[in-house]
Amino acid sequence: MNIFSDSDIKQIQSHGLTLDTVTKQISDFQNGFPYSDIVSACVIGRGAFNYDNQLDKYINLYNSKCDNYNIVKFVPASGAATRMFKDLFEYLSSGEMNKTTKTVLDNIEKFAFWDDLNGILPNNATDIDKIRYLITKIGLNYGNKPKGLLQFHKYNDAPRTAIAEHLIEGALYARANDTARIHFTVSPEHIDGFQDLLKKIVPIYEQKFGVKYDISMSVQKSQTDTIAVNMDNTPFRNDDNTLLFRPAGHGALIENLNDIDGEIIFIKNIDNVCPDRMRDDTVKYKKLIGGILIETQNKIFEYLRALDNGTANIDEISDFIKNTLYITLPYAPTHDDLHAILNRPIRVCGIIKNAGAPGGGPFLVRSTDGLISPQITEPGQIAPDKISVLHDGEFFSPTDIACGVRDYMGNKFNLLDYVDPATGFISTKSKNGRELRAMERPGLWNGAMAKWNTIFVVTPATTFTPAKTIIDLITPDHLTK
Repeated sequence: MNIFSDSDIKQIQSHGLTLDTVTKQISDFQNGFPYSDIVSACVIGRGAFNYDNQLDKYINLYNSKCDNYNIVKFVPASGAATRMFKDLFEYLSSGEMNKTTKTVLDNIEKFAFWDDLNGILPNNATDIDKIRYLITKIGLNYGNKPKGLLQFHKYNDAPRTAIAEHLIEGALYARANDTARIHFTVSPEHIDGFQDLLKKIVPIYEQKFGVKYDISMSVQKSQTDTIAVNMDNTPFRNDDNTLLFRPAGHGALIENLNDIDGEIIFIKNIDNVCPDRMRDDTVKYKKLIGGILIETQNKIFEYLRALDNGTANIDEISDFIKNTLYITLPYAPTHDDLHAILNRPIRVCGIIKNAGAPGGGPFLVRSTDGLISPQITEPGQIAPDKISVLHDGEFFSPTDIACGVRDYMGNKFNLLDYVDPATGFISTKSKNGRELRAMERPGLWNGAMAKWNTIFVVTPATTFTPAKTIIDLITPDHLTK
């Protein structure tokens, strides 16, 4: 029975979706997604590598070869920083002091935004005034701005936003032939703010680092949105009886990544930036994973050409797939099997020692066809009765990735062909006080890259300095002195 009216179908089509796509989404809500078949956590010697003793080798390789590649730094920067200020909003709503708000008020002059805030506060400002002028529209409106536009770090000359720190990083490791190409994914409502800031700061850093910036932006495509449903899995309807579609999480950004014209693409989240005094490790280890990517990709291209020419050493290639790519096949591979496994996008992912941070980690995972390969797996993808496997993992994946997205003939891979659509997940949200179920597409660095070749490389914790809450901005990772 068709649950959609003619006007529903018109709305679906105007959103860039098809009736079949939305019907499949309804089915996924009803049936759910399968849990990942975890074989084991990745550890050194089994799915993960430590190249610290070869650090200089790979940095030198990257430095000597980077000008031969079209390099892009891809920064997911969509969405407002509302969750970063959740406790401050609760304070304004309830009037009751909480631990986070007290810490902010006690240390407010340490924040990079203090001078901007102090300049607009009324005389004799109360605690409530300070918070209101920080996060609402009467002041800096930080609670509704994207993280990229927030003042993250306090320096003697001027505070720096997260965008500014990414520009500096780009000049130091994502440049080729004196050009640093950086791509931000941005929400439509924030494009003007990004453009205004970039106009002001790009000339400053171009002069400082002797680099030319080539900066582009894109928005998450509406055709990647998913329908929302009621708790009984019937379509959720707005007050005007229209269907509700929601952005399908960062996994939808695989479409944006697929549109990038690059050969080596570094991925790093907008809030994962550090001040100058800590940047050396970030630059060194970005070049490390870049160098490993170049070396591994060259070896793969060599094997593929040999397979094409009939000169391949099948045993050597099989050993490479098993011991470098850590892929285990449930069958004896044919010539065509080896070719298909090698001829895929490749990513080298930095991983860090797990110090209790929530989020995905590196695991060896068995696919439905029996192939075992390294994957970034989120806790929500692990069955409740197997969640203890998280305690076996030594490492956390901080989304620090170098991607190779062209094949050995120089053609761009269609990255959409390498997504595992069965790795989405469903969560409970609300709209206007009504509960709903929302679907997120396979995450950008897990399900959306499930069919890539993956190498996990241990990097130091100093390469991961995210700012998930406002308090993070006054931790040692973000203070400039």
